[in-house]
Amino acid sequence: MTISSPTATSATPTKPLFGTVLVANRGEIACRVIRTLRALGIRSAAVYSDADAGARHVREADVAVRIGPAAAAESYLKIGAIIQACRDTGAEAVHPGYGFLSENVDFARALEKAGITFIGPGVEALNVMGDKIRSKNHVTGYGVPVVPGIAEPGMTDARLIEASTGVGFPLLIKPSAGGGGKGMHIVERPEDLEATLATARRVAASAFGDDTLFLERLVLTPRHIEVQVLADNHGNVIHLGERECSLQRRHQKVIEEAPSPLLESLPDGAEIRARLGEAACNAARSVHYSGAGTVEFLVSDNAPDEFFFMEMNTRLQVEHPVTEMVTGVDLVEWQVRIAAGEKLTVRQDDVVLTGHAVEARVYAEIPERNFMPSTGTVLLLDEIPGPAQRPSAPPRNEAETARGRIRVDSALIEGLELSASYDPMISKVIAWGKHRTAALDTLDEALAGYTALGVDTNVEYLRLLINDADVRAGRLDTGLIERKMPDFSFRRVGDFELVASALYALAMTEQNNPVPAAGPWQRGDGWRLGARAPWRVSLGTSDGGIGTVGVTGRAAGGPVLVSVGDGPQRPASLQFLRRSGAVLTLDGETRTYSLAPVYTGPVTPSWSNPVPGAPTELFLGSEGWSCRLEVLTRESRLDRVLAAIEREEGAADPAVRSPMPGTVVSVSVSNGDTVTAGQVLLSVEAMKMEHQLVAPLAGTVHISISSGDLVKPDQVLATIHPAVPAAAPQAVDAAEDAAEDAIEEAPWARSNT
Repeated sequence: MTISSPTATSATPTKPLFGTVLVANRGEIACRVIRTLRALGIRSAAVYSDADAGARHVREADVAVRIGPAAAAESYLKIGAIIQACRDTGAEAVHPGYGFLSENVDFARALEKAGITFIGPGVEALNVMGDKIRSKNHVTGYGVPVVPGIAEPGMTDARLIEASTGVGFPLLIKPSAGGGGKGMHIVERPEDLEATLATARRVAASAFGDDTLFLERLVLTPRHIEVQVLADNHGNVIHLGERECSLQRRHQKVIEEAPSPLLESLPDGAEIRARLGEAACNAARSVHYSGAGTVEFLVSDNAPDEFFFMEMNTRLQVEHPVTEMVTGVDLVEWQVRIAAGEKLTVRQDDVVLTGHAVEARVYAEIPERNFMPSTGTVLLLDEIPGPAQRPSAPPRNEAETARGRIRVDSALIEGLELSASYDPMISKVIAWGKHRTAALDTLDEALAGYTALGVDTNVEYLRLLINDADVRAGRLDTGLIERKMPDFSFRRVGDFELVASALYALAMTEQNNPVPAAGPWQRGDGWRLGARAPWRVSLGTSDGGIGTVGVTGRAAGGPVLVSVGDGPQRPASLQFLRRSGAVLTLDGETRTYSLAPVYTGPVTPSWSNPVPGAPTELFLGSEGWSCRLEVLTRESRLDRVLAAIEREEGAADPAVRSPMPGTVVSVSVSNGDTVTAGQVLLSVEAMKMEHQLVAPLAGTVHISISSGDLVKPDQVLATIHPAVPAAAPQAVDAAEDAAEDAIEEAPWARSNT
């Protein structure tokens, strides 16, 4: 398996197309654009907010300019700051990436006024296609079919409610100025429409600065199929085939592939592809489009020969790599060439789809908690080793065809702290195969080797998803993820993870605090004179539980005996690997882990120079799955025991906590109100998404925040006081007694008390 090199789409220019191009974006797309600029011999300029001062795109660019604080509205969305950065760096052109200002007509006008080239379409295309209402009404005059609905400028809630009867239920509320699936809401019943409209307007105003909404009929069992187009300023327009983007959650794409398995499975698939492509080209021609763009269609799974225009994205798409993988065309290169005035030399007959490509979006999120975004610091990173290269092309030989090919577009680096100010997508893993099954197999293998410890990711979920029977069979629709999610079985912390963590923590202590060969209290083999009790290591799991491991022998010295909880002793050993890894053998079974320790204090540990004492927490990774375990002291273990006993066994936690840093945007209840389980209490906006927090149980609510407040991760925002008696004092006493059992604690647990 290799990371591929591209097939050149045109000759290398004798002189650069531009002297300097500024990339008005961040994250993986900024790194992706910089890669092509470097290959074209163009000087790259990056911009960054305070939160991104140490980001990878800043390091990879030739020059970088600070543009403001972390908030996007004060940095990446600030047109004046971008223009000034162009002046400071001498940039002749701007590549906007996607998101932020990439489809902002005011930005394009400001660049034009400043004499700076916008690497994107003209003002007409941005103006028409940037408004979903206007674009739908526009393309109908050019033979492009649209979804039934109501789309008029400036509709009030009352007008939308009135019009909904003609649209029919279920329906979809969409923000006119939106993009990327953000702000879209499904309404299945008329009685839910009014409240959902209020939420939709609030989200649209916050995310896009425009709360205009419209309604569309919700097409049942829909497939999301989009067509990539390229157009120059000389009248040439082509399409590069379609991408299937039906695997979505919250209307955001998760898995994308090219070509569509639906069209590949149909006898008349080639004819439908041609019709889709022609409709997409007509939409582009209707606004004199220039550059790379994507026309999105809804296709009914029951009637695939019928398709409906949804919108045109007047920018590069997140999923553009799958098109590059099957066509060999570098879309970013052509964006730059077209903006520089070159003619499109790729003709429609030149476009050939070779093999199959699948992309998986890696998000910093927790799928088990309804895909809640997460933050953290990247402690250990391994994203398919290989040099950064330009986009992949079809294979060059049979050996590459047999192995499959992998490409990773990422902005991650070790030590990077993920900010809650931006989208939670952190990287993309793309795989090519000779056919769809080979591509999925290659992607699964790549994800199994993907390691990003220190943050929660959806990598395990991605593997479960692409190995689902319906996904493998190509039976896709936009509701599949919601249907399948309850059936997926996520890996939990087990004996192997507890033993590996306990042995690692003890080994780090032993290496830095050597045990004398002999003495009055302890022998060199780890046994204490006059005692046969093992060391005890207590580990806290993310759900508040405690795992206890007894260890007899020296963890760093070879085979030991271990026991988990009250279980029997079993032989075990932990062998360290060179690259922050370890191999655990337990009862004759072997498993390999990546490990990343966290220590309290300013010293950064390493395998060759660990710091004294045990780590405070450990991150473990294996085959795309990862977990976090807290190494407990006596006090922290006791706190967990008491927290569990203070409420009834199996009862919900009465505290409502913020899942991550964010801003309270609405509070739906008042202090002292009686609430029911599942009732919405408040909403927090974080990572460009609004998260509704609900009551975990029935009772009286105590609210400790107000709308507009900034909150921290795990901050208690509300507490529910149930009408049940508190835990009996004797139960707490019993818990304390249980926590102080007869097994000897590990040395750091005593020294830290």
